[in-house]
Amino acid sequence: MTKTIEEINAKIRSGKAVVLTAEEIIDVVREKGVKQTAEEVDVVTTGTFSPMCSSGAFFNIKQLKEKIKIGGGFATLNGVAAYAGLAAADIYLGVTALPDGDPRNSNGRPGKFRYGGAHVIEDLVSGKKVTLKAGGHGTDCYPLKEREQLIGFDDMNDAFLFNPRNCYQNYNVAVNLSDKPIYTYMGKLKPKLGNANYCSAGQLSPLFNDPYYRTIGIGTRVFFCGAQGYVAWHGTQHNPAVKRLENGTPETPAGTVALIGDLKQMNPKWLKAVSFTGYGVTLSVAVGVPIPIIDEEMVRYVSVPDDALTAPVVDYSTFYPTGEGEGRLCDVTYAELKSGSITVKGKKVPTGSFSSYARAREVAGHLKDLIQKGNFLLTQAQAPLPGASPHSHEKFI
Repeated sequence: MTKTIEEINAKIRSGKAVVLTAEEIIDVVREKGVKQTAEEVDVVTTGTFSPMCSSGAFFNIKQLKEKIKIGGGFATLNGVAAYAGLAAADIYLGVTALPDGDPRNSNGRPGKFRYGGAHVIEDLVSGKKVTLKAGGHGTDCYPLKEREQLIGFDDMNDAFLFNPRNCYQNYNVAVNLSDKPIYTYMGKLKPKLGNANYCSAGQLSPLFNDPYYRTIGIGTRVFFCGAQGYVAWHGTQHNPAVKRLENGTPETPAGTVALIGDLKQMNPKWLKAVSFTGYGVTLSVAVGVPIPIIDEEMVRYVSVPDDALTAPVVDYSTFYPTGEGEGRLCDVTYAELKSGSITVKGKKVPTGSFSSYARAREVAGHLKDLIQKGNFLLTQAQAPLPGASPHSHEKFI
């Protein structure tokens, strides 16, 4: 039994598509089996709401009557530096960018980073204006050398989120074996295995539900921070050639995707700035990817539960980022992580997640609702992601 994207979209348009979340389908498969589920279900929705540091926004600023060449000059938004090495009015603001003078330490202790690129983006999406300061060297066609004003989306021709690396397919569980606390992008790690932090929605996470990228590829439409976005390319650090479990899911960090979407259409509910003590600023991003149930094989992939998904526990005090050899202490399931504690080197260690499972569930449910109402159609990917299984290539022809 096989289905095409066109056939599934026809059912969505007619209001007859059967849509389940990646959480809901687990029990359905247990009750009805793979074959019957494949016949009855058309789409499975996934979701994640997690800090994603490799994110940022392109802005094209409307020119005043006397124009300025920002390209080759400089630009700041609320004191946060944007990249200005583009054309006259284009800038890129990364979410981890920090203003000059933001205190890195307070009284010799790791300080709190209270404002950065992520906060600027959240402010703009919330309808606020921010202070643009820009400078250029002045030319015959762009004579203005300095510009300062409050700007919002009305003062921009375009504003779109372009995130080079999102939705990691699995990730490390971070611990600290040293005798002192360390401050990382995985939060504060207490000494001597005082805590274990992780960041994945597990069974709801998009790339866990299509481990060989059979349906997710370049051009796939996604729910992106309240708007409809797209997979623009494979993400940076995309590394699908890792060891996998029998169910196809990777044991370690693997695939990633680059995402793009209209920032002006996004909702601050689904996009939140986050500050990490002693590390910096990042952005929590909501992403939901619909998985078309094209055959029975896809049913098997989308119905893998948390107790069959594992993540590596890595000592960040010494061995990060490789997690190789002694640095990879053990593997644990996402069911164990979500239980509140895991056992590492014989010690019971409390766990904490920077990925909100409650919000991931909300993302998947919201995307399900959009599809059921005919407001979100699936797209046929135009090219596979690197590392896609041999079975997937025929789907892109």
